[in-house]
Amino acid sequence: MSKIIWSIIDEAPALATYSLLPIVKAFCKQANVDVVTSDISLSGRVIATFPEYLTTEQKMEDNLAQLGVIVQDPECNIIKLPNISASVTQLKACIAELQSKGYKLPEYPENPQTEAEKVIKERYSVCLGSAVNPVLREGNSDRRAAVAVKNFAKKNPHKLRAFEKPSKAYVQHMNSGDFYHNEKSVVQKGNGKVTIELNGKVLKEIKAVDGEVLDATFMSAKALQAFYQKTLDDAKKNGVLWSLHLKATMMKVSDPIMFGHAVKVFYKDVFAKYGDELQKIGYNPNMGLGDLYKKLEKSNKKAEIEAAIMAVYDKQPPMAMVDSDKGITNLHANNDIIIDASMPVVVRDGGKMWNRAGKVQECVSVIPDSSYAFFFKGMVDDCVAHGQYDVTTMGNVANVGLMAQKAEEYGSHPTTFEIEENGVVEVKDEKGTVLMSHKVEKGDIWRMSRAKDAAIRDWVRLAVERARLTGAPAVFWLDKNRAHDANLITKVNEYLKAYDTKGLELPIMDVASATAYTNARVRQGKDTISVTGNVLRDYLTDMYPILELGTSAKMLSIVPQLAGGGLFETGAGGSAPKHVDQFMKEGHLRWDSLGEFLALAESLRFIAQKHGSEKLAALTEALDVANAGYLDNNKAPGRAAGEPDNKASHFFVAQYWAQALAKSSNKELSAKFAPIAKALVDNEAKIMAELMAVEGKAQDIGGYFKPDDVKAAKAMRPSATLNAIIDSI
Repeated sequence: MSKIIWSIIDEAPALATYSLLPIVKAFCKQANVDVVTSDISLSGRVIATFPEYLTTEQKMEDNLAQLGVIVQDPECNIIKLPNISASVTQLKACIAELQSKGYKLPEYPENPQTEAEKVIKERYSVCLGSAVNPVLREGNSDRRAAVAVKNFAKKNPHKLRAFEKPSKAYVQHMNSGDFYHNEKSVVQKGNGKVTIELNGKVLKEIKAVDGEVLDATFMSAKALQAFYQKTLDDAKKNGVLWSLHLKATMMKVSDPIMFGHAVKVFYKDVFAKYGDELQKIGYNPNMGLGDLYKKLEKSNKKAEIEAAIMAVYDKQPPMAMVDSDKGITNLHANNDIIIDASMPVVVRDGGKMWNRAGKVQECVSVIPDSSYAFFFKGMVDDCVAHGQYDVTTMGNVANVGLMAQKAEEYGSHPTTFEIEENGVVEVKDEKGTVLMSHKVEKGDIWRMSRAKDAAIRDWVRLAVERARLTGAPAVFWLDKNRAHDANLITKVNEYLKAYDTKGLELPIMDVASATAYTNARVRQGKDTISVTGNVLRDYLTDMYPILELGTSAKMLSIVPQLAGGGLFETGAGGSAPKHVDQFMKEGHLRWDSLGEFLALAESLRFIAQKHGSEKLAALTEALDVANAGYLDNNKAPGRAAGEPDNKASHFFVAQYWAQALAKSSNKELSAKFAPIAKALVDNEAKIMAELMAVEGKAQDIGGYFKPDDVKAAKAMRPSATLNAIIDSI
């Protein structure tokens, strides 16, 4: 029997799993596919990290570590749903919830004072940021829209807000002193130890491998603060909303620090007058304004400082809001504004974000590091010049992403440092030869990122394969003026020689040029493949799908593993915390599981093709029919309580899947599912009535980060009639 591992994760997709997984298991079992689960949720990772604090019943195995071994197996087949890329705020909330459930976990020490506290903080760090992705992604990324999904979007276009004429919207980034301009890069010769030293003190040792691209760079804290001040001055002069866009979840070391500098510059008057008091109460600006309000509860200057904060808003330009009704600003929490989700919304909404009055207003999007700001600037500038995109005609932008073996910046967390003293950072090989060096100052952010040669070779192979299969140009987004990219360009040109590229378009362009080229094709209705590094992969596969399809969760996200197995990610979307809030208040889950439906089809197809299973091929073909029916009949969840939600969408996919199987040429499957299909059709009204009966009613699932399985299953499977039919398969 073949096996699919279905990840148990967090928030909205985790809730949806309680309803969907029983259906998936029941159908797949009939084609000899066993669907098993692996808990890699934030709470699961926290529990697995501290077994010595827990009872025998509470302990969990380190499932993520186990999956890290499984991805090396040629038979590996994992369906990975979106998980939390946890910020410190989310991690602390998770710990508190687990403690309330009787898990005697240690507190997270924000400012460790003792060696023991430093060790605990270091152990917790494995739960922060993109802890899951680098472990599982032992292959490069193939992200694209399924044809049925793209066609549906064209026929049923979502709304894009027009840009004003003329528009004031713009993107502002650093032009010196950032990671882009300070970058140096070398190609490792031979396997060997590489050390990172600050003034002779070893910060980190790594084992580099032959042919690996090593990069070193830093962000100047002084240049960053000066840049922030200029953006504020310019925003005030230009009459636009000021908005900051970072990725403090994935980039868990660098971006929270960059966020903290923004807090210090925006509220500089408060820090100038009350700096000693803020230090006294243990406030860390990297945590945002929301954490300051919490810390002020123990200050006898609370009212005074709160008044000083409010006075800032009369002096500074208006700031973008996360929730204007609740007064939550862009600087309240570093995980509230995530660039790959926030910038597509800026473009979608006509270069605007929400202001304090709860109205959209044209904004400046502040993106400090120019490495990837060139892309977002190109998107906004294109719309300012040519107007909003047309969903009914725009072309598709697929992506081949370099991410295998922790490639590039998202694998840089262990080698990113906030510099503790003025001096020189040197990267040395095991002979003591200095490979790269930077003169730095206290407070600067220095980092090394890496890309292994095997991953780069496979990336080039996948790009050629997709270009050949589609006939679309595959554009390598590489900038000869960036040190890292220059080394990649050399490798790409060499590795392309191994393939028949006759008739293929495989241009190499810098980020700004590639954006302009791609957008021109998009407006002409032409498809393009973007071939990018890890971070741009993430940014492009949110931006274009949100504009094209209305959501990045509808993307196919396939990771052919280097060892021969497959990882199938359920779209490029996040874990949707607001969806959970709505469900707990109103019993309505608006999470769209289309990503799961599509990933499951690709996962089953992978097994069927690998093992030549006609029965499994029939099951997969029927699921393709069901997915098309789901789209054609518009069975996506409604946004408001009282409309059919996620649970109803699962029912309809099950019904369409069973109907397709009842008509299958595979006689065994046809005989098995004919009565199931009939029961699902005959009982549709009754099932829908049972599903709709919980709409508008608050739900108790026994926990946010670690729901009670019994309570959550009851809340997500309220139709006894549907449950009986599925359980009878």
